[in-house]
Amino acid sequence: MARRSINKDISKITRALGNRAIVLVGLMGAGKTSVGRRLAEKLGIPFVDADHEITLAAGKTIPEIFADHGEDYFREGERRVIARLLENGNQVLATGGGAYMNSETRDRIRDHGISVWLKADLDLLLKRVAKRNDRPLLKEDDPAAVLKRLMDLRYPVYGLADVTVESRDVQHGQMVNDVIRAIGAWPGLGGAADEE
Repeated sequence: MARRSINKDISKITRALGNRAIVLVGLMGAGKTSVGRRLAEKLGIPFVDADHEITLAAGKTIPEIFADHGEDYFREGERRVIARLLENGNQVLATGGGAYMNSETRDRIRDHGISVWLKADLDLLLKRVAKRNDRPLLKEDDPAAVLKRLMDLRYPVYGLADVTVESRDVQHGQMVNDVIRAIGAWPGLGGAADEE
């Protein structure tokens, strides 16, 4: 029964999505890239990671961009790259944690896509970010304090996303199904009517 429901939601999403992107937002460690890849595969559309595209455009890693030019420079490049990527239409786009904080980027996402916030609690984020050493915002201070500060600042803005899905410590496939169900149930999806 659950499989039929997921297949029905996938069908509904692919019919209604048109030339729009599904844009994943949330803090570092929320699962945007890992869930995004599998979501794109399940929907049969391309996956694009904005951070990867930024490093390609800059010819530097994100920590190098932060070190050489600062966060403001990075954010401006991020804004331009996401605007360009959204012009490509139908895709799953994973954004960096700060991207959705830019009002111009939020407007572009609203105009060209469906925003999905992967909302994670502090303990889960800490567990996940501890596995990687390439997070510029976590280099200078206590990661728990930084993440808590970012949550306080960003969660009200992430809350503007079209769809919110709780990021949980479960298999990626389960999270993908959660995202598919949430998008399928979103009233703004439009498109073809549900089939009985």
